[in-house]
Amino acid sequence: MTKANNFRVAESEVNTYDATQYDRPSVTTDVVIFSILDEMLKVLLIKRKSWPFEGMWAIPGGFVKMSESLEAAAYRELAEETGVSDQDVYLEQLYTFGEPNRDPRTRVITVTYFALVSADKLSPQAASDAADVAWFSVYELPALAFDHAEILSYALTRLRYKLEYSAVGFQLLPEKFTLRELQDAYEIILGTKLDKGNFRSKLRKTDVVEAVNGFRDTGGRPARLYRFREDAVAEVKTRRLFP
Repeated sequence: MTKANNFRVAESEVNTYDATQYDRPSVTTDVVIFSILDEMLKVLLIKRKSWPFEGMWAIPGGFVKMSESLEAAAYRELAEETGVSDQDVYLEQLYTFGEPNRDPRTRVITVTYFALVSADKLSPQAASDAADVAWFSVYELPALAFDHAEILSYALTRLRYKLEYSAVGFQLLPEKFTLRELQDAYEIILGTKLDKGNFRSKLRKTDVVEAVNGFRDTGGRPARLYRFREDAVAEVKTRRLFP
C-alpha cells in the first residue's frame, strides 16, 4: 500500500471515530502550595464546602476545562481558591495520580503541581466553593480528603530532593535575605541542622547569590543582605548544597 493510501485509511478512521464508544474519565489539577511561615514549612489547604468530603481539608484544585491546558487550569484554580496569582508563585508539575477509586464521584485522574511562594507575597482567601482556607505545618496535618495525604507526602519528598540539584529553595525567600535566613530555609525544609561553615563554603562555590546594598538588624552584628543571581544557572550549580 502506498503512503497516499495509508493516509486515506488513517483519515477515514479519524472521520469515523465515535467518542461515545469509550470511557471518558474526568481530569483535575491539584496544587500543593508550600511556604515558610512562623519558621515552619507550611502547606495551604482549603476546607471543602460540598460533597464529597464536605467539611474536610484538601489541596486546592478542580476540574480541567475542555478549552484550557493543564497548567492554565492549575493557575486558574490557584487564583480562584486561594487568591494567589500566577505572578506570585513558582509552579512545577509534580505527578499524575490515577487510582480508579480515588474519587467517589467518578473516575478522576489528577495532574498535580507544587507551588513555592514567599510569605511576603501571600494574601490567601477562600473562593465561593471553599468554606475556608488556612496554612498547616506539613508535620501537623488534619485528616485530608481524597488521596491528598499521599500527594502531600510525595510533594514534600520531591521538594527535598530538588534542593539537591536546583535553586528552588530561593523561591520561598523574600527578594533580599541574609545567609542565615537562607540556611534556616534549607534546614526547615530538610528537617535537619546544617553546619554553618560547610553550608556557606558550598554556597560560595555555587556562585548563585550576590551581595546587595543594605543590612538587616539581627539584634547583634548587622547581617548583610543577598539575593539570588538571576543570571545564575538554577539547575545543577547548587548540587550538594547540603551534606
